Amino acid sequence: MWRSATKSGGAYAQFGLRPACQKPSQEGGCAVTKFVSPRLGLLAALVVVVAVGAATVGVANAQATTYSGHARPLSVTAFGAGVAIGDTGELPSTGGSQSASLTNLNVLGFVMVGVLQGTTSGSGTQSTSQASLLTVSIPIVGLTADVLKSSSMAQCNGTSPSVSGSSELVNVTVLGLPISAPTPNVAITLPGGISVMLNEQTSSVSGTKGSITVNAIHVTGPGIDIVVSSAQSDIDCS
Repeated sequence: MWRSATKSGGAYAQFGLRPACQKPSQEGGCAVTKFVSPRLGLLAALVVVVAVGAATVGVANAQATTYSGHARPLSVTAFGAGVAIGDTGELPSTGGSQSASLTNLNVLGFVMVGVLQGTTSGSGTQSTSQASLLTVSIPIVGLTADVLKSSSMAQCNGTSPSVSGSSELVNVTVLGLPISAPTPNVAITLPGGISVMLNEQTSSVSGTKGSITVNAIHVTGPGIDIVVSSAQSDIDCS
């Protein structure tokens, strides 16, 4: 227990305390009833600074990354009617994961597929999507493939976005001829006004936002639009 004292200095000095004189004593000293410590004052100031710093960090962390993504293993539009097969749906802005898969499909004779699957997800600093198909046939352009797969990714480095994507085409033939796509956007023109685009990629980066879409195969022609293995990823790093 602290006791009142009538002289300054002494025991208080060794603890870094200086007595605050509230009223004179009869001996001419001070009757000390409370103590003021420079060390305690400095400690209190540091606590306030740390608290303010923590609050600032909390505000910075509240700047959440937002996501968007979509996987469409197969989309067919023919003469005004359209259908999407194995569509994962749009990824919520808060992220998460969505997927879909189907087997043994025949879409009105335009496309036949053994297995297809799509996934899209967003978490941390990345938004990713992937679509894949096995044993694909598109008779209208004489196209067959063992494997078609597309992948897309949008990611943040701080508030700066970047995007990347790729396609995997295994044993692809068009009209019996083997076809490869070592680079994006390989175009093939066929009779009848039909166009086939392999490893089709479109992307944009602007400010804090990045977006990319990859289509393994995109067939267009009079009255038809067929997209095989499409993966889309978007991110906002603000």
